[in-house]
Amino acid sequence: MNHLISIVKSDGTKQLFEEEKLVTSLKRVGAPQEAIDEIVDEVEKNMRDGMTTEEIYRTAFNLLRKHSHHTAVKYSIRRALIELGPDGFPFEKFVAKVFQFWGYQTITDQTVLGKCITHEVDVVAWNAEKLVMVEAKFHHELNIKSDSKVALYIEARREDLAGTDFDYGGIKRKIDEFWLVTNTKFTDQAITYGECNGLKMLGWNYPSHGNLHEIIEKNSLHPITCITTLTHQQKKDLIGRGVLTCADLIREPQALDQVGVKGEDAKKVVEEAQIIIKVGK
Repeated sequence: MNHLISIVKSDGTKQLFEEEKLVTSLKRVGAPQEAIDEIVDEVEKNMRDGMTTEEIYRTAFNLLRKHSHHTAVKYSIRRALIELGPDGFPFEKFVAKVFQFWGYQTITDQTVLGKCITHEVDVVAWNAEKLVMVEAKFHHELNIKSDSKVALYIEARREDLAGTDFDYGGIKRKIDEFWLVTNTKFTDQAITYGECNGLKMLGWNYPSHGNLHEIIEKNSLHPITCITTLTHQQKKDLIGRGVLTCADLIREPQALDQVGVKGEDAKKVVEEAQIIIKVGK
């Protein structure tokens, strides 16, 4: 096929289609070779200049679902975390949602004063026992990892903030934990440094147990960006209304009406959200 075909990303920018990226993304979620071959053949058959990444994803997801529902949902989650972009703010909101599920109150986009300088903190989470601050590191591509430079930077911020008293939740106290959370992976060097310094780190497949992927699936925190029956703009509008997960949408189906999804279309969206949660667990 013509490898100089341009495709359009969800943020409107263009890039050349690379078959290997599609194959790699399918292999990462454990797709069987038979499914990969079928998906690549179908995508190549329908490929045209200006095709969107959403169209490619829908083709891959629907064919993958025929082979393995669980693998299809896992594939949708990986892509859904990327689709929370192009800026990192929705991912910060999603990370806050994870901490809320763990029983914390949260607030995003905070400016706090350390010993030497001020810091912009993506998420502050607290309960009666702990005060936690979080750096939510968002990447636009699955193959981009958070490296040791990021871990060093976070450790330096933690040191500067360690001696300061903060008043969140009506309790004056110091930070108990500083977390680095990413939507992709960490390099081996970043993991080694983080573990050496006791830095809390959470990524797609780190730690081996209790990683971001497992947390999402076990606790039904699938982002609404998993849903194929919504447009990118509709997902963006829902996120702006605080509807970040499929579970949020199921609890608040009236939000669909507010973004222009009505009647049978709204019913299909809710049904897909229910299937994603059920299959993903």
